[in-house]
Amino acid sequence: MIQPFKDAVGYCKAIMRNGHDAYIINAKLQKMVLDADPREHEIDICTEAALDELRRLFPKIKESSEEGVAGVLKEGGTAFRFHHADVNAGAHPEECVAKLTPRLLKALEKRGEIPLSSVCPYIPSAKDALEDFAEFGEGELRFKGIPDETLKRDYLLAVRALRLAANYNLKIEANTWMAILRGARRVLDYVTVTDLTDEWRKVEPENMWLFVQLLFDSQILHGLIPELAALSRVKQIKNPEAGEEDVLSHVIEVMRRYPEELPYDWYGTVACMFHDVGKLYTAEFYDGQWYFLQHHHVGANITRKILMRLRFPVEEVDLICDLVRNHMRPHFMLTDKGIRRFKAFDEYPRVIEMVRADIKARNGSYRELNHNLKMLERADVPEEALEPFLNGNDIMKVTGLKPGPAVGVIREALLKAQIAGDVTNVDEAKQFVKAYKESEKLH
Repeated sequence: MIQPFKDAVGYCKAIMRNGHDAYIINAKLQKMVLDADPREHEIDICTEAALDELRRLFPKIKESSEEGVAGVLKEGGTAFRFHHADVNAGAHPEECVAKLTPRLLKALEKRGEIPLSSVCPYIPSAKDALEDFAEFGEGELRFKGIPDETLKRDYLLAVRALRLAANYNLKIEANTWMAILRGARRVLDYVTVTDLTDEWRKVEPENMWLFVQLLFDSQILHGLIPELAALSRVKQIKNPEAGEEDVLSHVIEVMRRYPEELPYDWYGTVACMFHDVGKLYTAEFYDGQWYFLQHHHVGANITRKILMRLRFPVEEVDLICDLVRNHMRPHFMLTDKGIRRFKAFDEYPRVIEMVRADIKARNGSYRELNHNLKMLERADVPEEALEPFLNGNDIMKVTGLKPGPAVGVIREALLKAQIAGDVTNVDEAKQFVKAYKESEKLH
């Protein structure tokens, strides 16, 4: 082993003793080049140590202007180039080790073993989140360089691209999109769940519907949340006039509508994302139509399983599951007792907006929702004031009336008098109904 190569091995050991990885890039090839041409006095080393750390170990090292090279150390007539190592957890496993550098490729080209034009050399390097993207001023989102090679360096870039496209309403450039589509399976193989959910958390609530649509179109959703992707094959009636729709399209439309009233509510938008996931497990077809009985209850349990799999904190899981479990309550006309039970749920305003978004998505009727909103206004009235002191039989006994609409009219009038505080006990109620019958001349 010639001296420059021995020195390179010594430098790598010194770096590793100080807690950083280091290795001679394609050692076999570099040794072959040095043996073939003793005048070749350059050696490429790859390390995760930053330039400041290298300076502490090798004071003579100089910063380099070459792309991907942290610094150059000249010792004994040999130039030792220190290249950045890949630190991306989501990188293609074969790409995280630098095997060639532009210098080595040129050496191979000289030997006639490889045409330089057929290779896209890459040396992994630490970078910021947007380094692999072209300027957004181009009007579209595009990976720099050859998209497939760029994506290999860090498959998390695929999800980041979808997040940026959604947040900034950017069209994804065609070749970049194909790279994402081809790499979808490897995104799920190499990127950690934590990194994926971290990107998801950076999506603005008003743009999350588009993010989910892009996840579905790229096939990433199919592996990440298959329960949600499968809703694209579950049918339901949108409304009597519009006919059928797939449930996933409805879910995405509800997510789009929800932030119109609560624009910064990330958790409420996520709850909309899962609100109908239970329909996959409760769907039954009979009498010519689909039914999804108890889908809200089943959906809450399925949502819990999904969010735990995605490593959401327990308190966030509880919140989102509670919203999914309760999202059907305002779809029915609630009684006074029903509305009080509903209002006791701390997150009821979010549920109200989930229902409003659902109605908008279906172009449906607001009848039940409007009824419940009015009932909410009465929910602050003491409960004892909402039941009249006299029921229908009592009113008939006191007034001598026979069963009929007049009894209901008097009962409603008595209830209003109680709420207003004009009637406070049974005796006053009896006097009131007698007087009301005579004043209104009811028979």
